[in-house]
Amino acid sequence: MQRPFVIILLGAPGAGKGTQAVRLAAARGLPHVSTGDLFRENLKLETPLGKQAKGYMESGWLVPDELVLDMLFARVARPDCVRGYVLDGFPRTLPQAQAFGERLGRIEPIVIDFVVRDATIVERAAGRLTCKACGNIQHARFAPPRVAGKCDRCSAELVQRPDDAPAVVTERLRVYHEQTQPLVGYYQTAGVLRELDGEQSPEAVFRSLMGLLPPQEAA
Repeated sequence: MQRPFVIILLGAPGAGKGTQAVRLAAARGLPHVSTGDLFRENLKLETPLGKQAKGYMESGWLVPDELVLDMLFARVARPDCVRGYVLDGFPRTLPQAQAFGERLGRIEPIVIDFVVRDATIVERAAGRLTCKACGNIQHARFAPPRVAGKCDRCSAELVQRPDDAPAVVTERLRVYHEQTQPLVGYYQTAGVLRELDGEQSPEAVFRSLMGLLPPQEAA
């Protein structure tokens, strides 16, 4: 049996990882594993891990890395991950990356860093418009609605989320540079990092992303 592809997407919040992770997962027939989705699933199903996480969250504490890893490896132990998976949003810190690597064992991940300037990310966020009804995302400049202020998909109102405000985005970027960007050097030293120009159009980014991956073996 071929070794599973473990693909980690790195990059600042707003660099486009989430959008491309969904496309990549569909193109390669791999599950897209998001830590945010893991938390929501475990909390909703009230799993033992979810109950532990809820206890920390209700007490105002960060959920320990070990518990996050337990959730993650419980998810990737399912049959749909036997050929691999795409990770978006994890690891976020150097200790998480080190602990994740220890659990992976001999499996060598493919790590792709979305390189996007802070100014570009702030501009993208400032123009992002989210539908209050269906959650569809459009952009004042890059994907403007056909009718001003109305969602192309369902015609409900489009709004800017508070966390897309420039001051909020700038603070998220500060935290990223402090906590997560060191992973770039960590994976570069390990020889598994590949850089991608995230300033391109979404279609060009996707083509570049696919070009960074090894050919897919026949099932």
